[in-house]
This record gives sequence, C-alpha cells and structure tokens, in this order.
Amino acid sequence: MAKKKAKKAGGAKGKKDVLIVASKVKAYMHGKKMNTSADAIGCLSQQVYALLDAAAERSKANGRKTVKAQDI
Repeated sequence: MAKKKAKKAGGAKGKKDVLIVASKVKAYMHGKKMNTSADAIGCLSQQVYALLDAAAERSKANGRKTVKAQDI
C-alpha cells in the first residue's frame, strides 16, 4: 500500500493543516456527554499553532533549537 504524502503547512490558499485528530477530540468530548462542532476543531487547531509558535519563540530566546515541555 502506498503511503500518503503529508500536506505542507500553508497549503492551498494559505490555509494551515489541522494539527489535531478530530475523531479523538470528538470521542473525548463524547465521553463528557458533549458534541463537537466542525468549527470547534478548526479553532482548537489554531490554538495549537499559537501554542507551538510561542513555545518556539521561548526556546529560541533561551538559545535552543529544541522545544521542551518547559517552553509550552
């Protein structure tokens, strides 16, 4: 079976890839007796991008190229 190629960030029309697994988020929320809308998944992914960007900046500010738990 051929492997699927991952989409590059900033793909078609500058949109970023979703960084989270929607089915896992929905299953987690289902366990809390809640539903999850499609726009909530997109918003959650945007928050993850922001978190990672901030962690990368903190890591750079500390002279490292490796993001550690303490940066998040």
